[in-house]
Amino acid sequence: MPNRFVIISVFLLAFCFSAFAQEGEKEKKKKKNSITPTEELVVESASIIKEPIDPLSPARAAFYSAVLPGLGHAYLKEYWKIPVIYAGLGAGIYFYVNNNNEYNRYRDAYKRRLAGFEDDEFYGTISDDGLQDAQKQFGRNREISLLVTIGIYALNIIWANVDAHLLQFNVDDNLSLMPHYQLNEFDNKGDLGLTLNFKF
Repeated sequence: MPNRFVIISVFLLAFCFSAFAQEGEKEKKKKKNSITPTEELVVESASIIKEPIDPLSPARAAFYSAVLPGLGHAYLKEYWKIPVIYAGLGAGIYFYVNNNNEYNRYRDAYKRRLAGFEDDEFYGTISDDGLQDAQKQFGRNREISLLVTIGIYALNIIWANVDAHLLQFNVDDNLSLMPHYQLNEFDNKGDLGLTLNFKF
C-alpha cells in the first residue's frame, strides 16, 4: 500500500513537471515567433519639412489652361499631359473642318440644282432629297464636333485645376484616420481595421 502511494505521488509529480515544462516551451516559442522591436523610431515633427500650401495654385493652373490649353499642366510640371490635350483638340477640330467642308459641298450642289443647273458633281447619283439629307447629317456632325472640341477645352481647364488640388493633398503620417492590416499569429488570418489618431 505505501508503495502504491509513492508510485502515484511520483507519477503525479512527474506529470506536473511535464505540464510546467510544456508551458515553458510554449512561452519560449511565443517569444521566439513574436517579433518585438528593440528600438523605437521617434520622428520629431520639427524635423519633417512640409511645403507650404498655395491656395491660389488651382485657380492659377485653371487660368493658364483657359488662356492656352496645356499651359496649366506646364505650370504644374506635368508635361506629358500636354500632347494628350492637343491630340484631343486636334481631333475635334479636324472632324469639325471635315464635316463643314462636306456640308458646304452638298449645300452648293443643292443650291445649283435649285437655280436650274445640272452640272454639279452629284448629278445623276443623288436626288434633291438625298442632298438635303446629306446636308442635315453633315450639319449635325459638324455641331457635334464643335461641342466635343469645346468639351475637351473645358476638360483641359478642369483637369489642370483638379491636378493642382491633388498635388497639395496631405498624405503624411499625421492623418487622422488610417486603415491598417495585421496578420493574426494564432489562426494565420488577416485582420483589417481603422486607426483613429489625434496628434497635436
